[in-house]
Amino acid sequence: MKLYDFPFSPNCRKVRAVAYELGIALEYEHVDLLNGGSRTPAYLARNPNGRVPVLEDGDLILWESTAIIRYLAAGSALAPTAPRLAAEVDRWISWQLAHLGPAMSKVAFENIVKRLTRRGEPDAARIAEGTAEFEQLTAILDAALAGREFVAGPLTLADFALGAHYSIAAAAGLDISRHHRVESWLARISARDSMKRALADAQGSL
Repeated sequence: MKLYDFPFSPNCRKVRAVAYELGIALEYEHVDLLNGGSRTPAYLARNPNGRVPVLEDGDLILWESTAIIRYLAAGSALAPTAPRLAAEVDRWISWQLAHLGPAMSKVAFENIVKRLTRRGEPDAARIAEGTAEFEQLTAILDAALAGREFVAGPLTLADFALGAHYSIAAAAGLDISRHHRVESWLARISARDSMKRALADAQGSL
């Protein structure tokens, strides 16, 4: 299997972390997002959305990071099938996609992407808007983590989906220190060898 990705991206981090956690060996093809690598005709033939990551497994070409991690984790403990636990995992992955990711992206674009791509000065209003949303959302997660070691209870895909995004918080200028349960949970997931490897890949990609 081959993964086309840009390791700094949180959506690529989560795929790498899940693959490492499950011991799945992937071949990696670097997509240089900073220089139009996802807009080439060859790449757009794989993913017409022009986004990363893309997984290639034989004649299967799969895009969208959540679809990819579900595909990789099918049949494993990271993707439980008991209805209530499966629903809990889906809830938090959906929350990350619909709420947390967009809020963090507002701030990350201003504080990280603009700097890397020289697109001008950060927009303070956008940063303030995204930061306020991030604080509200992180308070929700913090309350949900009461009495839990991981997001859904046991370690699941939800931890990698959320953990990959929270792993860019500091670089984006977002502070989680007021949310002690989230801070402790992020330390636990980040201490796993799989996440350490994914984060090392991310740092080495710039």
